[in-house]
Formats: sequence, C-alpha cells, structure tokens
Amino acid sequence: MLPWTRAPRARRTPFAALLLAALALVVPTAATATAAPTVSAPTVSAPTSAQASTSVRAATSRGWNDFSCKPSTAHPRPVVLVHGTFANSVDNWLVLAPYLVNRGYCVFSLDYGQLPGLPHIGGLGPIDASAGQLAIYVDRVLAATGAPEADLVGHSQGGMMPHYYLKFLGGAAKVNALVGIAPDNHGTTLLGLTGLLPYFPGLGHLITEKTPGLADQVAGSRFITELTAGGDTVPGVRYTVIATRYDEVVTPYRTQYLDGPDVHNVLLQDLCPLSLSEHVAIGTIDRVAFHEVANALDPAHATPTTCLSVIG
Repeated sequence: MLPWTRAPRARRTPFAALLLAALALVVPTAATATAAPTVSAPTVSAPTSAQASTSVRAATSRGWNDFSCKPSTAHPRPVVLVHGTFANSVDNWLVLAPYLVNRGYCVFSLDYGQLPGLPHIGGLGPIDASAGQLAIYVDRVLAATGAPEADLVGHSQGGMMPHYYLKFLGGAAKVNALVGIAPDNHGTTLLGLTGLLPYFPGLGHLITEKTPGLADQVAGSRFITELTAGGDTVPGVRYTVIATRYDEVVTPYRTQYLDGPDVHNVLLQDLCPLSLSEHVAIGTIDRVAFHEVANALDPAHATPTTCLSVIG
C-alpha cells in the first residue's frame, strides 16, 4: 500500500479526477528489498509473440533492435534503452535510438510492465517484476552480441527501474553504466499533488491495486523507502543523471540526483541555459540531452555539451 492514511472526510471536488489524471503522467520510481528479495511472480503479462515481433520489426526498420549487430572496438558494449511509464519500446526512442545507431552503437529496446488488455502501454506493472523482465532482456542482448556488459539508458521510470536490477537481481555484474534521463530515483511528489491523496478515501487503494507501477513511484512509498535504504548506487557501475529544471512530473527535480561514487548529476539548463525542455521533451526529442547521453556512454571521447549540440 502507499504511504497515505485515511484523513478526515473532505468535500468531494473535481480535484480527485484531476489528481488521478495527473498520476497517470507520472513515471514510477525505483525498487524494493531489504534483504535479498526475489522478483515477484509475473503479475505483469508479457507481450505476445505477435506484439513483440511487431515492435521489433518497427524498431529494426529504424536501425535498432537488430540482434545480428556486433559491437565495434570503438563502442564495445550494446546499449539497452528502457522506456518510461505509459510508453513502449518504439515510441519513446524514435529520436534517440537512431541518434545512437548513427554513432556506431548496437542499440536495443524492450517493452516491460504491461498490464492485461494494454499491450502497447508499458510501465504500469509492479516495478520489481519489470526489473525481472529487464534482466531477461539484457541476458538476451548479451548472448546475441557476445558482449560481457551492456550500458543502460532510461527515461523517467526507465531511468529508475534498473536500480532494482542492479542492486538485487545481479545486474551490476552485467552493466557498465546507467544513464537516467529525468529519472524518479527517489520518487515524486507530482508538484505536491500526492500529498492530497489522504483527502480522497479509496483513491490511493485504487491506484495501488490497478496500477502498481504508479503507486511504487510515489515519494515516501514503502517501495522507494526500501530501495534507497541501502544507498543509491552499487560498486562497479557508472551513473549519470540528466535532469531539467522544468520537470513537471518528477518533482522536486533535484530528487532525481544520485549520491555516491562514480555519479555524474547534470542539469540540462547548466549545459544550455536556453533550454525549455520539460519531462517528456528531455527524453524524446532533446538533442542537447542526447549529446550528454553520448558523452556518458563514451566518456573518454566526450565533447562539451552546449546549446549548439543540437547540430551535432
């Protein structure tokens, strides 16, 4: 359950509907476990073979999800893209995936966290189960490419969910770097709206039962508390967080930052003061952010990221 309790009855207003709609935009946060947790039984339905093949064909036609791709000496690790809430393996990456392919990377993307009846919408299932799906997919990519490690790049929930994989499912041994674009690493207050949930009895329970991926991301939830209790990072993995000052979904935006060794936290407006990108734009179309992703994947050949990076 979420960290809300029954509050005194409040006059019902249209805000309840507004809050539910707003929560639908949130991108779930990290993971859970105190000791050595195991992945939940798959309460999330996996894509059917027809759905999966359709997504793969669509992505391959744009240059990624090509399982015959072999990493080059210049870019020896495949890149796995992890979409955000209410997104999928293709739509979230129509710009970034070709951007990385054109730079010589083998690029792959997965669908995860789908609920029954919503085959093209992901990130709604329990986040620990979604991390299990990521673990299986990374193993598939490594087997196909022959690489010992992969790099992960995720938007929103996709930048947070891999922490569960790294910390509790053995992912640290298979991942070199995690790049989070607007990740809700410590949950979100959704501009303070989540604090009003106690005034609408039953709404919190509804969200928890119907869309657990949304419930897991609320700041202060048991899920977030247990995930961050052992620290933000694990040894052996490089972390980059790319945030925007104008994020309206993962709030406050500074909660996206990580604390620990081998961490690089970046604010988009420090790179390009003119940027007005918000939560969606930074992960789907922002070329300045994408240039910083490329730097994070290949720090030995990083070049300055500025407003002019859009032409690079």
